[in-house]
Amino acid sequence: MIRTKEDLRRYMEADKRMLERGGVRPGPVDYVWKFERLLRRSEYWHNRPKTPLTVFWGKFLSLRLARMEARLGFSIPLNVFDSGLSIAHVGPIVVSPYARIGRNCRIHVGVNIGTRAGVPDEAPTIGDDVYIGPGAKLFGRIEVSDRIAVGANAVVNKSFGEPGISIGGVPAKKISDKGNPDYKGGKPE
Repeated sequence: MIRTKEDLRRYMEADKRMLERGGVRPGPVDYVWKFERLLRRSEYWHNRPKTPLTVFWGKFLSLRLARMEARLGFSIPLNVFDSGLSIAHVGPIVVSPYARIGRNCRIHVGVNIGTRAGVPDEAPTIGDDVYIGPGAKLFGRIEVSDRIAVGANAVVNKSFGEPGISIGGVPAKKISDKGNPDYKGGKPE
């Protein structure tokens, strides 16, 4: 959770590294990086002690974020992703506000991370260095361990506690021991 300016700087640097972006600021059409920077600034102002200034800036940035989410097709609540978020492409991505996702997560278009039907607080907990392929669905009170690769169009409705594996299919099952090994953010080594 981003509470200080140092946290904000660290999160933004990790996101930039995962997106493999150079330079100081996003280019004119780098909408994903612009979105991630706005998301992190919104989290920072939202988590600060409440004063008239922080409430104003928090609401102002939340409105800008909601507008950008509508344009890009994202529905990503505040304080869900740890540092190192990497959104691969513009397109529909839906994440529950109750989900908890670790560091260095690469997420593709068409992903839905949601709750179990009718139970709003039963959402996934996802570990560090996880790759989530296009169209994957993760839902319910499940845990996905570190360095797991979730295949395209997989439906994950049960926990996977073994780190460093690949899962896929409907419903998801272990398909490989390769997973996301040694994924350090930015580029796998």
